[in-house]
Amino acid sequence: MDEKLIAKIKSAHSIVGRYEGLDHALNVALQVAPTDLPVLVTGENGTGKEMIPRIIHENSLRKNKNYFAINCGSIPEGTIDSELFGHVAGAFTGAIGDHKGYFGVANGGTLFLDEVGELPLNTQARLLRVLETGEFISVGSSQVQKTDVRIVAATNVNLPKAISEGRFREDLYYRLNTIFVQVPPLRERGEDIILLFNKFALDTSEKYRMPCIRLSEDGKQHLLKYSWPGNVRQLKNVAENLSITSGERIITAQILENYIPLDRQSTELVQVNGEGQHSYTREREMLFNVLLELRNEVKDLKGLVASQEKRLNELGGHVAVPTHHVSALPSSYSEHNDIYVEEAEPILQMSDLEKDAIKKSLDKYHGSRRNAAAELGISERTLYRKIKNYGLEKDE
Repeated sequence: MDEKLIAKIKSAHSIVGRYEGLDHALNVALQVAPTDLPVLVTGENGTGKEMIPRIIHENSLRKNKNYFAINCGSIPEGTIDSELFGHVAGAFTGAIGDHKGYFGVANGGTLFLDEVGELPLNTQARLLRVLETGEFISVGSSQVQKTDVRIVAATNVNLPKAISEGRFREDLYYRLNTIFVQVPPLRERGEDIILLFNKFALDTSEKYRMPCIRLSEDGKQHLLKYSWPGNVRQLKNVAENLSITSGERIITAQILENYIPLDRQSTELVQVNGEGQHSYTREREMLFNVLLELRNEVKDLKGLVASQEKRLNELGGHVAVPTHHVSALPSSYSEHNDIYVEEAEPILQMSDLEKDAIKKSLDKYHGSRRNAAAELGISERTLYRKIKNYGLEKDE
């Protein structure tokens, strides 16, 4: 590792830190820069992944050519192909003229595809073709075009997991992952946290011409103990906020408590797993609970139908209730089962009978919902809902 060159790169790009993992990432970027190999940059949001492709481009043979940074996650799925590969006039509504796209205008230069894990599958197929052959076809065209573009991609998505879930192409992953650069999260960088805080505080002081804030010893320890889920971006926001709004210039741990959340979850809109990826566990549990509730509702309905059939038989009636049209969820349900409820036509046909049965049971037990529900074979919650639906509150 050329430490002098690393120091020069840090100075040129205003990179602050002494953490070994950061230096390693910069060293890999410098080593691969003279080649045309694809590079995949990974790291959590806010770690500064965007500095790596810029360093690669500026230290490559393409440094005098175009450099474009594209956030793949911010472009709508319906227009992403046009943005990347261009389109011809009339290709779609609103396509008045020809459009070259990034792969056309960046010929000879470098494209940085940020959030590449968010690309639609059909766009991934187009990207794979460019990486393998240097060829692409604009939207609405049949003409093959050539391009000479260096691809650097970045993501905070766990791509191997996305591959297993069918959201990312395995062949594209291996194409992009020729060279791998991992940008470390802030919480692993130790004293770099203090160095970065001081830099952001000084920058804010100079920009707005105000006295610079400084950390007390317990303030430093408070920063070092925090997990920084938003990484460098979050630290910068905290430093700038303190510089502007704090009446004190010496920042203590007590002051920091008002600016830094107590726990990681309080800073996140969506809970993430340990790898920084969106976790669908909670959503799956919620869906599971909804489906179980549906199952119970159907079971309650079947119980009510059966009880009414029994009541009719006891009264000497001859009405047959087609209970087979109401399908309950299988008792062997798991989250991997296909779950459905067949059309329950008898619900409408039996509404009057059901209302009458509920009213008679309530009358029999002098308005006691518990006893009425037990006789009808349904839950009190279901009975309460049906009482409201049938407007029987006044009869209780």
